[in-house]
Amino acid sequence: MSTPHNNAEKGAFAKTVLMPGDPLRAKFIAENFLEDAKLVNTVRGINGYTGKYNGKEVSVMASGMGMPSIGIYSYELFKFYDVENIIRIGSAGCYVPELNVFDVVLADSAYSESSYAQTQCGFEGDKTYPSENLNNLIKETAKELGMTLHEGCIHSSDVFYRESNDYQKVVIEDKKCVAVEMESFALFSNAKVLGKNAACLLTISDSFVTHEETTPEEREQHFTEMMKLALTVATK
Repeated sequence: MSTPHNNAEKGAFAKTVLMPGDPLRAKFIAENFLEDAKLVNTVRGINGYTGKYNGKEVSVMASGMGMPSIGIYSYELFKFYDVENIIRIGSAGCYVPELNVFDVVLADSAYSESSYAQTQCGFEGDKTYPSENLNNLIKETAKELGMTLHEGCIHSSDVFYRESNDYQKVVIEDKKCVAVEMESFALFSNAKVLGKNAACLLTISDSFVTHEETTPEEREQHFTEMMKLALTVATK
């Protein structure tokens, strides 16, 4: 089978798929961490791969940027390819001084001003949530690996370039968001609608507090701690 956005064969994806935003990050993971990795999707350059990690099958596929993009790809993986778990592995900008560049954050919720969930399924709230069991497994695995894992509410924004910073009072002070990205609100909504599991791991790529930034190459290739954690969880 195939969809308008995915030319993989039925059964080409493992039950757990890791989803970075960047197709080059998906390629990097496949080439550096997976054994016998096969390219299973190439539509629109959103590369998907399936291989083995620690002897168990796992897939990695890019989501693209923003909620409309991950909304399409995650829905199709869940609905048409029998994927049970999606772990987003992305980058985020931190809002709080307690987080530093390269810290790894596990989303315990996603706040958004987006109308994605209302339009998609009639949901009228402004927060969506990851799967509790999957989040617990990630936390347990991080302890086993000796990793420091931060947790918090993530701001999922529809807009990258804003003309005003007025939103920060609501997002940081009222909603208690610790970092911002652009995808997890939609991913969590899709998982709930379809009875599947989703989680979001983020590496801090830049800070709104210190204004420190990582390079595109660092974001593509050096978020390895997060990658190893997600891969280990995916094969449990």
